[in-house]
Amino acid sequence: MSRYTGPRLKISRRLGDLPGLTRKKSHKTLAAGEHGQRSRKPSEYALRLEEKQKLRFNYGLNEKQLLKNIRTAKKVQGSTGIILLQILEMRLDNTIFRLGLAPTIPAARQLVNHGHILVNNHNVSICSYQCKPGDNIKIREKISSKSLVKKYLAFPGLANMPNHLEINKENLTAKINGIIERDWIALKLNELLVVEYYSRK
Repeated sequence: MSRYTGPRLKISRRLGDLPGLTRKKSHKTLAAGEHGQRSRKPSEYALRLEEKQKLRFNYGLNEKQLLKNIRTAKKVQGSTGIILLQILEMRLDNTIFRLGLAPTIPAARQLVNHGHILVNNHNVSICSYQCKPGDNIKIREKISSKSLVKKYLAFPGLANMPNHLEINKENLTAKINGIIERDWIALKLNELLVVEYYSRK
């Protein structure tokens, strides 16, 4: 299953607020489609599937990538759900978004793919690159790169920046000081249901 490129507001209406996917807000209160009008109790499977879909659409992953990250999280000692969220939050595209250098994760992915981002003075064009504490992120010394990022910085996607990140808006440089804590993750999600969904895979 490839990455989703369809209407984002439709997904946001179905799954709730996804800050990484879109900044648009729907004025409609009911879910999309004729069946969204009915109020029925969802099954346990439906609840787990919904939480998994929130994770997938917010971080812009396909099914194969998410499954790979789940397997990586299971190998690390600690709570699998929290470790999974930390792995996803430390991706380069998400880090760019959380720094306010892009309004959404798809916009951050485009910045990375087009070579506007330097990590430790090396050009990194892989969105899934895992940032580590101590990494320095910089915008490439090009007028087009800097003007684009300054335009994005004027209207950041999220109001609060996590405490493990720091940014110098004048020089357009940033530093990662640690691993993100669970309290700073912007997505409203029950990560245990995601782990349960993949427990048989």
